[in-house]
Amino acid sequence: MRWIIRLFALLVLIAAVIVVSILMLPGERIARIAADQIEQATGRAVVMSGETKVSFYPVLGISTGPTTVGNAEWSDAGPMMQADSFKVGVEPSALFGGAIRITGLEAVNPRIVLERARDGRVNWELGVEGVVPSGQSDGSAPAKSSQLSLTLDRALITGASLRYIDHGAGTTIAYDNMDFDLRWPSYTGEASFDVVVRPAGEDIRVTGTIARLDQLIEGAVSEINAVARTKGGEVTFAGRARSLPQLDGALKLRLDNTSQFLVSLGQAPVDLPEGLGRAITLDGRATLAESGRVSLRDMVLTLDQNRITGGVDMIPGDARPRIEAKLNAGALDLSAFDTDSGGESGGSGGGTAVDTGWSKAPIDASALGLADAEVAIAAESLDLGTFKFGKTRVVTTVDRARAVFSLQELNGYGGVVSGQFVANNRNGLSVGGDMTARGMDMERLLTDAAGITRFATKGDASLKFLGLGPSVDAIMNSLSGSLSVSTGRGVISGFDLDKLMRTGDGSGGTTVFDAMSASFAIQDGNMTGDDLKMSMPLAKATGEGRIGLGAQDINYTFTPSLLEGESRKGLAIPVRIKGPWRDPKIYPDLEAAIDLNFKEETKKLKEDAKKEAEEFVAKELGVKREDGQSLEDAVKKEVEDAVMDELFKLFD
Repeated sequence: MRWIIRLFALLVLIAAVIVVSILMLPGERIARIAADQIEQATGRAVVMSGETKVSFYPVLGISTGPTTVGNAEWSDAGPMMQADSFKVGVEPSALFGGAIRITGLEAVNPRIVLERARDGRVNWELGVEGVVPSGQSDGSAPAKSSQLSLTLDRALITGASLRYIDHGAGTTIAYDNMDFDLRWPSYTGEASFDVVVRPAGEDIRVTGTIARLDQLIEGAVSEINAVARTKGGEVTFAGRARSLPQLDGALKLRLDNTSQFLVSLGQAPVDLPEGLGRAITLDGRATLAESGRVSLRDMVLTLDQNRITGGVDMIPGDARPRIEAKLNAGALDLSAFDTDSGGESGGSGGGTAVDTGWSKAPIDASALGLADAEVAIAAESLDLGTFKFGKTRVVTTVDRARAVFSLQELNGYGGVVSGQFVANNRNGLSVGGDMTARGMDMERLLTDAAGITRFATKGDASLKFLGLGPSVDAIMNSLSGSLSVSTGRGVISGFDLDKLMRTGDGSGGTTVFDAMSASFAIQDGNMTGDDLKMSMPLAKATGEGRIGLGAQDINYTFTPSLLEGESRKGLAIPVRIKGPWRDPKIYPDLEAAIDLNFKEETKKLKEDAKKEAEEFVAKELGVKREDGQSLEDAVKKEVEDAVMDELFKLFD
């Protein structure tokens, strides 16, 4: 805001000096006289070259050739402003003294360079008479300024270009082909503006009014209204402003196409999931402080179907800005953000992750590095697509592209989840977490997470994990960590353990258990464990095997055994669960059952068979065995004796 006011004041000053110079004819001297006076007023070198023309009818006016205004002495970027020509028209009464009324001001193809030095100095601080540079006094007396005794019916600037160079940040921003239409018919009255900028080729038209431009020029506060419109939406501001810059007023944002709006501003298009702002409305009270801090209070934000209220602050920083926010939401729907839930932004063709495998689409986590943040959000419910939760309170902190989501309250699946989730994009994307869950409905949770519907119980779980990679598929296949689970009474559907133990056929039916516990180690996307324990009224069970988190498959052996009683022996029949998550096969492993239950019988049968075989061989070979001598030793001795007999015959 400050540099706009100063440039405007500079243009008006140039026009005023040129008009006054009309009275000092002849015309060839006007350019030199005007340049000298502007240079004295601003402290900047001014050069007006080319032919200077004066007209008296039908409009009293003057036109100059190419004009240049020098830059600050510390700059090496060339002139601060250049224009191909200036044209100024005034009322004839200007020839007879009194206030100057400019009826028209035109600048053709002005080229403006604005700079901020490393030490904070700016090149647009000009010693223009009638302008208090900062609006502040030196402490000894109130700031004062003399009025510019002129008015401006219309100023028309076409084809303007602007370069903003920030030497501290090492950045340069350029805007070309800008148009300005300014009207200020009364010095103490209202001024209006109509500005068109084209950062990406599309027109961005900014129109509005300034109630007291004279006060704004002099560093005081003025009412201001402005509307910026372009393809995709519009922004409206109504409030008060000061040239420091400072703003305070009502802000409205109406974007029917956020991606198109950003493209019009010169940004890259974005493909936002539904619910994160494909269309945006915002109402609130915005404040811009002299320090650059932007605050938004009484905010009502709508992101597609989501409505959020609260307050936001954006604080400038050396490396990146910092965002602080406290937000509240009702039913927060972020289901489309989950590319594996079949949302519009997904890349899996509309099926669930269990049907199609994990998404291999690259994850763009660059937004983590745009700003540091501390954001607290509370929602009545949270829909993440794959997972659905009830009342939620999450505090998110972002520090140098590392985000930590602290779960202060996350209700869902009949229980409560606590802990934290981390997304780190400092050196490639990684995700991790340390979370516990209490009283969870395992059937609902496993159904949403992995499509497993046969395990119904309530339980507790503790999970630590770390995954790396540019996609969900890569992360799931790289997971490492640990998981422990314990449950109370529950049901496993799909097979009848009692029927299995009695008949060997466990197909159909259900199995009821009293408690279960298990722990797993996670490495390279695979969960392995061998300590599953399950207790049942008439049996117990153990389990061991692998669950493929990356491959979405399972190879797990569940071994139930009947409890031993006074009149019966325990019986164990392993059950193999094998195959993809979407359709695992469950069947009794009879070979393993024989090994477990008939180990002694099998050993005795093997020994009997071996004895019979040895006796048969000995009989056929005519080998006589001594007591305790094995068949192998007896045969060996017979062979040795026969060989020795043959050797002795050589000496007979």
